[in-house]
Amino acid sequence: MNFLTEIVAFVVAIGVLVVVHEFGHYSVARLCGVKVLRFSVGFGKPLVKWVSKATGTEWTISALPLGGYVKMLDEREAEATIPEADLPRAFNRQPVFKRIAIVAAGPVANFILAILLFAGVFAGGVSEPAAILAAPAANTVAAKAGFEGGETIVSMRDMQGSGSSGETHPVRSWSDLRWKLLDASFDHRRVVLTARTHEGTFDFPVSVGKIDDQDADQDFMDKLGFEPGGGTLAVAGVEAGSAAAKAGLQAGDVLRAIDGKKIDNAMGFIDYVQHRPGTPVSLTVERNGVQRAVQIVPALKPDAATHRDVGRIGASLATRIPTVDVRYGPIESLQLGVNRTWDISIYSLRMFGRMITGEASLKNLSGPVTIADYAGKSARLGLSAFLSFLALVSISLGVLNLLPIPVLDGGHLLYYLVEAATGKAVSDRWQLVLQRAGLVCIVALSMIALFNDLARLIRF
Repeated sequence: MNFLTEIVAFVVAIGVLVVVHEFGHYSVARLCGVKVLRFSVGFGKPLVKWVSKATGTEWTISALPLGGYVKMLDEREAEATIPEADLPRAFNRQPVFKRIAIVAAGPVANFILAILLFAGVFAGGVSEPAAILAAPAANTVAAKAGFEGGETIVSMRDMQGSGSSGETHPVRSWSDLRWKLLDASFDHRRVVLTARTHEGTFDFPVSVGKIDDQDADQDFMDKLGFEPGGGTLAVAGVEAGSAAAKAGLQAGDVLRAIDGKKIDNAMGFIDYVQHRPGTPVSLTVERNGVQRAVQIVPALKPDAATHRDVGRIGASLATRIPTVDVRYGPIESLQLGVNRTWDISIYSLRMFGRMITGEASLKNLSGPVTIADYAGKSARLGLSAFLSFLALVSISLGVLNLLPIPVLDGGHLLYYLVEAATGKAVSDRWQLVLQRAGLVCIVALSMIALFNDLARLIRF
């Protein structure tokens, strides 16, 4: 059932995003007076088709529902002689700035879609984990900043020199905190996080550092020591014959502390246990409102993810994290949609640039398998999660198509910008050479992305 959900969600996502992209090209082409011969939803054999009497465009729904395409009147691609009356409507006969507008319209449509999707999510409201910190691991950025766990982050501002300055930005949720720290990390900015505790409100100077070497499958927040906290960690199940079963743990037990240290998230608990195979640990457990001490000795077990032996107790865990309902007004939602789309676009461009220069790992590239996986996961989480996922992929599609690689929209834009600057079109010979080079680049990127997908899938 999960596999079917992933396939359907993937097809819907790619279909919607590519059709929106192509509709951008179509709309501006029509505005510029270019004749559009065909708009196809999907590829392959047409299943349904009709011709618009108003525009003469053939609309088709084709067999393979993975996107679509627009075919414009163009003398370079014409299979027969174009009637004299239609020549002024050919794409290749348009002024260079019209051609630039038509080509750029596809990526722009993806960005507009992302803005509207994010705005819809923000306006509709979403329940997100609260920005409450768990106790950070030793020697992490969070620990060095003075966080002990249990603090609620309420705002962030930039720090300059020996003091702090700049506009204060409220932090409304965990994802909001993550985006703000991610943005600061790119410029290696020092920031001040204002946090509320039971003793009052305090400022914590934080140097988040750069994330040049972060892999896509690693959460940089974990490395900084920032993990969601303030929740309740409970035992969801116990394996028969395991260390947990021998110690008397039961499903429903609430884990309050381990060796006297408060625990409120699964990651911290698992990390503590994994580093203590064969070493007795003391758990403070609450059962039916009564707290009791339980001694348990983690067994030495192999870890499939890291291929090393770690401590395990044989219990599954469930974390109930405090959530907040985040909702914005229409105008603020639209502004946030624009800001989020801009931030993600810049992040994508910076990351791609650092991959080219070797400052960031090529493992950051993802292919269709990873996209399908996340499409299915987001669809199962609900409409807001799926719409946010669509917005992210729409931005990625827009950014990718703007890269100055021949065969992509960005490559054609480069040709037309050169033509606009010099007054002369790039020769057919050079276009052919660059087209082949661009195709090699696209194939190489696709192979790397597919390899990364397989590496994540089978963990090698």
